[in-house]
Amino acid sequence: MLFALGLGDSVVAVTHECDFPPEAESKPHLTRTVIPPGLAAAEIDAEVKRVTGEGRALYELDDERLRELEVDLIVTQAVCEVCAVSYDDVVAVAARLPSRPRVVSLDPGNLAETLADCERLGRAADRSEQGTELRPRLEGRIGAVRDAVAGQDRPRTLALEWLDPPFIGGHWVPEMIDASGGTDVAGRPGVKSPEVGWDELDGTDPDVIVAMPCGYYVEDSRREALEHIERLRRLGPQRVYAVDAASSFSRPGPRLADGIELLGHLLHPDRVEAPAGIGFAEIDLARSAA
Repeated sequence: MLFALGLGDSVVAVTHECDFPPEAESKPHLTRTVIPPGLAAAEIDAEVKRVTGEGRALYELDDERLRELEVDLIVTQAVCEVCAVSYDDVVAVAARLPSRPRVVSLDPGNLAETLADCERLGRAADRSEQGTELRPRLEGRIGAVRDAVAGQDRPRTLALEWLDPPFIGGHWVPEMIDASGGTDVAGRPGVKSPEVGWDELDGTDPDVIVAMPCGYYVEDSRREALEHIERLRRLGPQRVYAVDAASSFSRPGPRLADGIELLGHLLHPDRVEAPAGIGFAEIDLARSAA
């Protein structure tokens, strides 16, 4: 969002997860995860629950490097404790810095709040004009998808934000499905994505399942969908897709508009073109898990 506001040159450091636009990857990384690399999805879930259950943070912040950078503004989030450094930790570190930076936490619970954050962050970074331009530009793209699918049949859609164990769509994802011309059969907008059992998804009767494991890119999403193909097949979908969740669904920023355009294409391919540069893969339902 900072880059979209024209502030790329002012961004002096990022998290270890920040990888878009490509220039962001060249910035110093101030965070690291305590979760070991190479874990399977179920192992990641178990480790996250173990660490948070012990009252420990999932991420560490390099406060010494942060001190050296003498920043004026820190942008963080408290939407999800699994996705970022603890907000309380950031505030505590900021209070100790000689530069006394302002801390802005972007914590949208739905699509409208995400779009409003364009203006909010613009004001915080002295780019109010750019913020007021960015928001309607994104709203226009979303509105174009709504218009393109208006009056069409709305496929029953199940979004899975994790598969082992399953988490159904929350926050802004159900609204993205609605804007794209689908009907979310399980998720609820504006709430944290809930964990469910596979048996709880019986009877949802989705026409389309979209595997969007939080933070995963398309190849990892595809692998997860294939590993659970038998369970997905039993739900009776006509089509199953794996998407680039990290780019267009997990992160509340400008690229949610890309995600809505992609969903519009997946649900209504004859009405909405696929956005450029956004990965997705259709899963062969006849394929075995092996």
